[in-house]
Order: sequence, then C-alpha cells, then structure tokens
Amino acid sequence: MELTKQNLAAMIDHTNLKATATEADIRKICTEAREYGFASVCANPVHVPLMKQELEGSKVLVCCVVGFPLGANTKEIKATEARTAVEQGADEVDMVINIGALKAGQAKVVQEEIAAVVDAAAGKTVKVIIETCYLTDEEKRTACSCAKDAGAHFVKTSTGFGSGGATAEDIKLMRGVVGEKLQVKASGGIRSFDDAKAMIDAGADRIGASAGIAIVNALD
Repeated sequence: MELTKQNLAAMIDHTNLKATATEADIRKICTEAREYGFASVCANPVHVPLMKQELEGSKVLVCCVVGFPLGANTKEIKATEARTAVEQGADEVDMVINIGALKAGQAKVVQEEIAAVVDAAAGKTVKVIIETCYLTDEEKRTACSCAKDAGAHFVKTSTGFGSGGATAEDIKLMRGVVGEKLQVKASGGIRSFDDAKAMIDAGADRIGASAGIAIVNALD
C-alpha cells in the first residue's frame, strides 16, 4: 500500500496515556486528531466524557484503555470499566490481559476475561493488549488465540509501559495466528515514520503512538 498523509493518519490512534495528562492535554490531542484525521484519540478512562465532547461531529473515534497498564485487575473490574467507558461514549476499548495467568498456562482464565470485556463492550471494538515484551513466542500465540476465540476485534502488542514495545517480528507472528479474522495493532516505541512503516509492512492495521503528528508530517 502506498502511504499518504491521509491514509497513514487514518491508521493512527493518537495517544496520551500519561498519569499527568490534564484536561487541557486531552483537548489538545482531540484538536490535533480532528485536524490530521487520526483514527482515534486514545486516553485513560477518566477522560472518555471529555473526548466524546471534543470529538463530537468528527469521524475520529473515542478510544480508552481497560485494566491498564498491568492487566492485574479482576475480570469483573475490567468488564465494569469497559461497560462504563462505552456508556460514557467510548467507541473502542484497549484491554490488557491477565499476563500472570497467561504465563501460568491458564489460557481459559485469559479467554474468559476477554470474553467478559467483549460482552460488556456491547458491540464496540475491543483491542486485546498482550504485552509481548513479557511473553515467549508460544505465549504470544496462545494470547492471540484466546483473543480470537473470545470474539475480540484486534490483538495489540504493548501498553508502552512495559520493558519493550512493538516489533515487526511480533506483528508477523500475531498476524500469522489471527489471519484476517482479527486486526493487529502495533504500539509502544513507535516514534518515526520508518517505525510505523515497518509495522504496517509487517501486517499492522493500526498504530498506537503519541508521536502521530511527527510520523505523518514525515511525508511532507
């Protein structure tokens, strides 16, 4: 695919997940997202009502995280968080799996919690963050299979808060598991156009980045 500023922007979730993000910061990224035509604005759940307000009338989606960044909340808490976000206006939720359960071989636990979030999201898009930096290749495959079997819409590499971010190798691995049934989102450490292009070339459908403007403007 030949990348233009327009179609590249439409693949980017314009992100601010900092603990220090203020209402002014969120308004700023919403304004930028409208101007550049990003796919979504992604922020913490507390900001969903503000994002909904600021993005009203645009094509930019409201995205928030669930169980972020550790994935160590209970299934019930994650489901409630997702349900509340959707009720407040979220179009997409990016949930972190129970990483410890996955590493303990408890795939059923992981699949059940993803299914609970999918159900709570009531038809809205659910992206499943598997946090690849902590997983073996086999664990990555298992996590992707859990997401697929639970009815999620995306698998996503990383929170950006772990020990590493997206790699082209992981995107290829994840795509190999989910095929065309799910989409793949690359996030974590994507700071330049070359970073983003490498992920897209490897099979990513969506890019999560706080550097979306710099990435798109590299095509000037």
